[in-house]
Amino acid sequence: MPAQTFKSEPEFVAWLRRIAPTRRGRLRLGIGDDAALLAVARGQELILTTDLSIEGIHFLPSLHPPRAVGHRALARSLSDIAAMGGTPRFALVSLAISRRTSRRWVEEFYAGLNRLAGQFGTVIVGGDTALVPDRIAIDVIVCGEVPAGRALRRSGARPGDQIFVSGCLGLSALGLELLRGQGGTRAGRRSRRWTAEALCAHLYPTPQCELGRFLSGRGLASALIDVSDGLSTDLAHLCAASGVGAWIGEELIPKPAAPSTRDLQESDRLALALHGGEDYQLLFTVPRRKVRQVPRAFQGIPLHWIGVIWVSKRLELLRADGTHRRLEPGGWDHFRSPKG
Repeated sequence: MPAQTFKSEPEFVAWLRRIAPTRRGRLRLGIGDDAALLAVARGQELILTTDLSIEGIHFLPSLHPPRAVGHRALARSLSDIAAMGGTPRFALVSLAISRRTSRRWVEEFYAGLNRLAGQFGTVIVGGDTALVPDRIAIDVIVCGEVPAGRALRRSGARPGDQIFVSGCLGLSALGLELLRGQGGTRAGRRSRRWTAEALCAHLYPTPQCELGRFLSGRGLASALIDVSDGLSTDLAHLCAASGVGAWIGEELIPKPAAPSTRDLQESDRLALALHGGEDYQLLFTVPRRKVRQVPRAFQGIPLHWIGVIWVSKRLELLRADGTHRRLEPGGWDHFRSPKG
């Protein structure tokens, strides 16, 4: 490790052990050995997921405070556990820092990561660290669990199933635009509350783990995916896995509100909700016979009906005037879109 950060790797590991939770539970051996030892509960299946966060692609030091970088890095993997209907238990965090990274940045990064981990009862049990010439890279692996046979998948949607989404879509993308100072009058006169809500959605998103467990536990969802790449793209992922298509209503999609059309026009709101991504809400399908069991809100988070699964493999957007247009995936794709 560089001198301005930690004097040595043993010093870094010792510091990490000091700030790590001491609660054991099913953690038999944590940070400091060659590997962690975990006890697995009977009747549970393991969920393993990993997500990379790379400087210049997933975050920009000029826009994203280190606490937010840590929070977002873990939130990405927690949301994957939510999308399976599971409970996150343990995490491994690997951090490659550049020579210009200060110790203060590392401390703030782990403060943001540990705070979110504590909120979800997730224990950081280890990881790895490295020094790289330029960009920071982060890899977060989360181990979760779900009752045997209850894990939700993308592949369970059937024709006639109703499509729902939680929360509001497009807020995170709007928050990123505000951080960048883009969007014409959006960077000018704005409601303080509106701005704060969008910035919080982008910098400190909340994974919907409890909602995922609710949908799994009640047997309501036939298919589930988290909205990380954008509604248009994640709906396409779900439909492709299930071998179906869908239509969704333009007026049914929960979009960011705005104090006035000067701040955000209707076309902007729709584009943000369809293609923005990084909302970490849940998109799920429900068999028609179970629709009445879906509450209007779960723990204060609205659950919106937005469309229907159909036999055709086409994705279509139903306009307010009753006409349809093809819905092309326009969200994030690592092999197509530059980001940052």
